[in-house]
Amino acid sequence: MQFSTKTLLALLPYFIQANAQASSSGTTTRYWDCCKPSCAWPGKANLAVGSNPVQMCDINNNPISDSNAASGCGGGTAYQCSNESPWAVNDNLAYGYAAVNIEGGSEASWCCACYELTFTSGPVAGKKMIVQATNTGGDLAGNQFDLSIPGGGIGIFNGCTNEWGAPAGGWGAQYGGISSRSSCDSFPAALKDGCYWRYDWFMGADNPTMDFQQVACPAALTANTGCTRADDSSLPAVAAASQNLYLNPLLRPLPLPM
Repeated sequence: MQFSTKTLLALLPYFIQANAQASSSGTTTRYWDCCKPSCAWPGKANLAVGSNPVQMCDINNNPISDSNAASGCGGGTAYQCSNESPWAVNDNLAYGYAAVNIEGGSEASWCCACYELTFTSGPVAGKKMIVQATNTGGDLAGNQFDLSIPGGGIGIFNGCTNEWGAPAGGWGAQYGGISSRSSCDSFPAALKDGCYWRYDWFMGADNPTMDFQQVACPAALTANTGCTRADDSSLPAVAAASQNLYLNPLLRPLPLPM
């Protein structure tokens, strides 16, 4: 079948959009450093009207509205909010957040974007997780999703000692974090459910591989971050039944910004 030049030009935007939807295979790791997420800084991505960069919190886990506030990991006042933890929607689907590095992309293309991960190894093979990209990392490889899980290891930076009184080196190993579910028992109440999630829904999986594709963000994820991309509505939507705000036990509205 042949198309006229006029027809091809008319279809070009659809080809470009399809190509722009990130889809590939990759790896996962885990972290929780308590620092201000990179996508909380202004100007990182083209956002929908009325949307804001990723919500951040003060040292007492109260949301703050100044996107230019410096990170608590650099002597500032901004930290990661506790409700950016993962949770189970059902036995086979979970929601959460991640630091992201996608080959061929940049923060402009992934900040506040959502991705459906289908795990392909370990005890969670076949399970799905939809994550919103709230952060990035200089130590991440291409197509790596560093899942935001309390107790997952601080990595390069540590804001958890200031924000939550964690040990000087964070909870557990610097990379990988704690090694048993019982270690979650001593965590701050706001972080316990996310910590337990790793051993319950995630079945203690250790950096499983996955396939991923970009999707429209479920409302339950953007309700926590307050961040929606301008191009989000052009992406394929996830099942409507999965977008119930009240499925998130962590969706305890934080105090209003002062």
